[in-house]
Amino acid sequence: MNEHDERGDTMTGVDPGRLDDQQLMKELETIHRTRHDTLLYGSNDALRAHNERMAQLEGEYLRRNPRRLVAAGRTREGARERGCGESATPRA
Repeated sequence: MNEHDERGDTMTGVDPGRLDDQQLMKELETIHRTRHDTLLYGSNDALRAHNERMAQLEGEYLRRNPRRLVAAGRTREGARERGCGESATPRA
């Protein structure tokens, strides 16, 4: 198997399952950092590829971290209950 996931002529990067944890986090940070510009200025094809790659990377992160900390303020219930000064940062 090729180390890159290819769809047609578009290379979408290394299969997220083959990345180590540090590489996966770096890929996630990069794709989240470039998201806004892709949405505003990218072609439809670029946005579609970005969406697919982001879904692959985020799916792999969630698969590896099923018990990750979830901030109460990031849930529907927590958002409704959140007061003005309360943070959405997860508590240990």
